[in-house]
Amino acid sequence: SQPFMRWRDRFLFVAEATFKAQAETGEIKGHYLNATAGTSEEMLKRAAFARELGAPIVMHDYLTGGFTSNTSLSLYCRDNGLLLHIHRAMHAVIDRQRNHGIHFRVLAKALRLSGGDHIHSGTVVGKLEGEREVTLGFVDLLRDDYIEKDRSRGIYFTQDWVSLPGVLPVASGGIHVWHMPALTEIFGDDSVLQFGGGTLGHPWGNAPGAVANRVALEACVQARNEGRDL
Repeated sequence: SQPFMRWRDRFLFVAEATFKAQAETGEIKGHYLNATAGTSEEMLKRAAFARELGAPIVMHDYLTGGFTSNTSLSLYCRDNGLLLHIHRAMHAVIDRQRNHGIHFRVLAKALRLSGGDHIHSGTVVGKLEGEREVTLGFVDLLRDDYIEKDRSRGIYFTQDWVSLPGVLPVASGGIHVWHMPALTEIFGDDSVLQFGGGTLGHPWGNAPGAVANRVALEACVQARNEGRDL
C-alpha cells in the first residue's frame, strides 16, 4: 500500500475488472490480491476485505512476511474458502548464496509445512530459469505425497508427506507462448503457468495475448495427449 496506489482502492478496482471479465467469458476469474502487510493483523484484515468483495484468491510474500504470518494467513484462507498464492520475493538473496544460504528446495519444503496453494518455483525456461532436474526435484517435493530418494534431483532422502496438503508449482518469469511446449512437458497438468509480460507484450494488446496463451496451451496439451513429442 503506497501513496500512489492504496491497497483498498486497488482491491476495489481489480474486483470490478475481474467481475467484468467473468461476465464476458462465463468463467471464474481471480487476481492475486496482495495481502502482505507490516503486521499479521493488518494482513488478515486485507484478506477479509478481499473475501467480502467476493475475490477467490489472495497473495502473500512469505519470505518478507515471515513463516508464522504465512501460517496464520493460510489457516484463515482455508477456513474461509480463499486460495492462497505464495510469492517468493527476496528468495534470491537467500538461496543463491552458496556459502551460507538456504537452498530453495528447503524454502519450498518449509512453505509446504507453513501452508499455501501455489508458489513461484522457477521455470527452467524463461528469465527465472533453473537447472531442470533440480527444479523438478523441489516441484515433486511441493506437490507429491511420497518422493523417492533421487540425488540427481537434489532429493537426498525419501520424503513421505503423509496427508499434508501439496502445493502447486507456478512457472512464472519471462515466459511466453513459444515456451509452451517445454512448459507443458516439464510441469505437466498439476501446475500454474503465469504469463505477465508474455501476455501484455503481445503486439496486438493484452486480450489477444491472453487468447494466444490459451490457444497455445490447449494445442500443446492435445498434442501431448496424442503422443506427439513436444
